[in-house]
Amino acid sequence: MPSYPPSRIRNVALVGHNGAGKTTLAEALLFATGATNRQGRVEDGTTVADFEPEETKRHLSLSLAMAPCIANDVKLNIIDTPGYADFFGEVRAACSVADLVVVVVSAVEGVEAQTELTWSLAAELGLPRLVFVNKLDRERASFDRTLAGLRDRFGAGIAPLELPVGEETSFRGIADLLTDSAILYEGGKSSTGAIPDDLADLEHQVREQLVEGIVVGDDALMERYLDGTVPSTEELEATLASGLAQGLVFPVVCGSAVTGVGIDRLASLLAEIGPPPDARPPARVQAGDHISEVPTEPTGQPLARVFKTISDPYVGKISLLRVVSGTIRPDTVLTNSRTHGDERLHVLQLLRGKETEPVTEAQAGDIVAIPKLADTATGDTLAPKGMPVVIPAPEPEAAVLSIAIRPKSKGDEDKLMTGLHRLQDEDPALVVERVDETHQTLLRGTGETHLAVVAERLARKFGVEVQTEDVLVPYRETVTKPADAEGKYKKQTGGHGQFGVADIRIAPLERGEGFHFVDEVVGGAIPKQYIPAVEKGVIEAMAQGGTYGYPVVDVQVTLYDGKFHAVDSSEMSFKMAGSLAFKEATAKAGPVLLEPHSRLEVTVPASMQGDILGDLNSRRGRVQGTDSLDGGYQVITAIVPTAEIQRYAVDLRSLTGGRGRFRAEHDHYDVVPANLVDKLVKAKAD
Repeated sequence: MPSYPPSRIRNVALVGHNGAGKTTLAEALLFATGATNRQGRVEDGTTVADFEPEETKRHLSLSLAMAPCIANDVKLNIIDTPGYADFFGEVRAACSVADLVVVVVSAVEGVEAQTELTWSLAAELGLPRLVFVNKLDRERASFDRTLAGLRDRFGAGIAPLELPVGEETSFRGIADLLTDSAILYEGGKSSTGAIPDDLADLEHQVREQLVEGIVVGDDALMERYLDGTVPSTEELEATLASGLAQGLVFPVVCGSAVTGVGIDRLASLLAEIGPPPDARPPARVQAGDHISEVPTEPTGQPLARVFKTISDPYVGKISLLRVVSGTIRPDTVLTNSRTHGDERLHVLQLLRGKETEPVTEAQAGDIVAIPKLADTATGDTLAPKGMPVVIPAPEPEAAVLSIAIRPKSKGDEDKLMTGLHRLQDEDPALVVERVDETHQTLLRGTGETHLAVVAERLARKFGVEVQTEDVLVPYRETVTKPADAEGKYKKQTGGHGQFGVADIRIAPLERGEGFHFVDEVVGGAIPKQYIPAVEKGVIEAMAQGGTYGYPVVDVQVTLYDGKFHAVDSSEMSFKMAGSLAFKEATAKAGPVLLEPHSRLEVTVPASMQGDILGDLNSRRGRVQGTDSLDGGYQVITAIVPTAEIQRYAVDLRSLTGGRGRFRAEHDHYDVVPANLVDKLVKAKAD
C-alpha cells in the first residue's frame, strides 16, 4: 500500500456495546472497499479482526484490531474494538489514536450500557462522533425507536443523514438525505434512484430539518438559504464536516453489516466528512514540566507513540504506533523517551487483522506496525535523539478483580512468570502481585472473562496451565494493652546445652507504626551480642502469627531483663527465648484481629445511587460522601472492609446492568467486629 499524506487519512474507531455488530461492520467495510474478496462472519470465526482462538471460541472481540482499507482514494484506518466491559482498556487505547469515533448501535437493542460509556469516553477526549444504526434487517428492528433513544441519551446534536428503505426482513436500502436520493440493494449490487413514494413525504420533512440544522453552522450559507437558495450537496457536506469536527453535530447513518446495505455509502461518508489527522488539534507533548504542541506535519521531526503491543509466540513482539509528526521509514532510529535507549525501526508493516504487508514509509497521522522493538512497551514515546519529549498515554484500566493462581505442574513457576510478563506487555490492565503474607500469586484484571482469557492464553502461548484459588484476605493481629512475660529456653543434651532467659514487655502502637524494639537491659543481664537474637526471635514469632494465627503488627517490645549461662548460652537460645516470651505476652495483652479496609470510589447513574448505598451498607461500608458528575452520574466514596468487596466487580456489574464502575485502593487496617472473629478463626482452621 502506498504512503498517504495526513489529508488523505482517516483514523476511525468502531465502538459500542457487545453484540452491536462492530466486527461484522469492519468486515463489511473491508469487503465493500475491495480490501478483502469475501466477507467473514463472526459466527463461524472467519473474520479478519477476530483471529485469536479465544475470540473465535467466544464469538467475542477481546482486543482492538486494525482493518485498514481505501475509499475514494482515502486511507481508512479502521480500528475494531471490543464491546465487552472487561476490555474497555482496548477501547480507550483505540480512541487515543482515533480522529473519529463511529458508535455502532443495534436497531434491535438500542442504546445500551457500553454505548453510553464509550460515548462518554469520546466526549471526554473531545472526539467527533458518528452513529451507525446496524441490524436494520433483523426482526424487531426499529430505526425510529433507536433514533429516539439516541436523542434522549445524547441530546439534540443527533442528526440523521439517512432513513431506512423497508423494515426488518424487507429492509433493502437507504434514503440519503444529503443527496436527496435512494440507494437500493439487490443481489449484492446497489443502484441509485429517486426516493420511493411511500417514503417521499417523510424524507422531505427530515431533509428540510437536516439542511436547516447544517446551514446554521455557516453564516453565509444560512443567509443564502433564507434567500431561497438550496445549498449543494458539496456545500452541505463541507459544513457538516466542520460541525462534526467541532463536536456540534453527531450524524446518524444506517444499514446492515450482514447484508451490506448502506456499507459502501458509510465508507464514502467517512472519507468525505471524517476529520483528517491534520485537521485535529495538535498533539500535546511534555518535556519535564514544559508542555508544548506538535502539529501533524509530514515534514516535521519524526515522533510516534506506541498504543498497542501484540505478543506473538512465533513473530515475537509487534508494536502498533501512531506517527504523530514527521515521516518514518525502514531503519529509522528513534529514542525511547522512557528508557532513553535507541530503537531501530527495521521493518514497517501495515497490519490487517493478523496479516501484514510491508510499507515503505508512514507519514504523520498514519498508523503502522513495527515488529521486534527491543525495549519498547505500550504507551512509550519514540522521539528523535536529543528530543526527550513524552506524549501522554491513557491510564490503564483499573484491575478490580483478583484470583490466586499457581501452575498445575511443579517446576513451572519460572515459565508461569515469564508468560505473565509477556502477557503484561500487550495488556496494561493485567497486574501480577506476590503477597508474602498469604504466600499467594495474585492475577488482577478487569473482570471474570478477562482473567479467564489470560489463563487460556498462558496455556496456549506459553504451555503453562494454572489452577485458581480463592484470594486470601491478609488479616493481621495486634494487642490492646501492655503485658509482661518471661521466655525461658533450656535444653541439656549431654555436651553444651542451651540456656537463655528473656524478660520482655509489649505495648500497643498506633495503627500503621509497625514494630519497635527497645533495649533496656542493664548490668549485663544479657550480653550485648545476644540482644539482636532476642529481637530476631520476636520478629519471627510475629510473622508466624499470634493468638489467632495471623501476623502481629503495631507493637513495641521492650527487653528489660534476662539471664544467661557462660557456657550454654548462644544466639539460638536467646532467639528461642525471645520467641517464647513474645507468644506468652501477646496472649495476655488483649489480642485483637485486624482486617484491611479499602477506599472505594463507585461511579453510577444517579438513578441507581440508592441501590448502591444500600448495598455498601450491607457490606459494612462507611460512606464518606457523594459528588455529581456531568451526564447524570454520581461518584460515591466509601470505606469498606476488603473482604466484603472481593467480587465487587461482578456484583456491581449485575447491580447496574454494566453502567457502574469503581476503583479501590487499600486505606487502612481496623479491628474486626467481635461477632465475626470466631467465624474467621474457624475458617482459617478448616
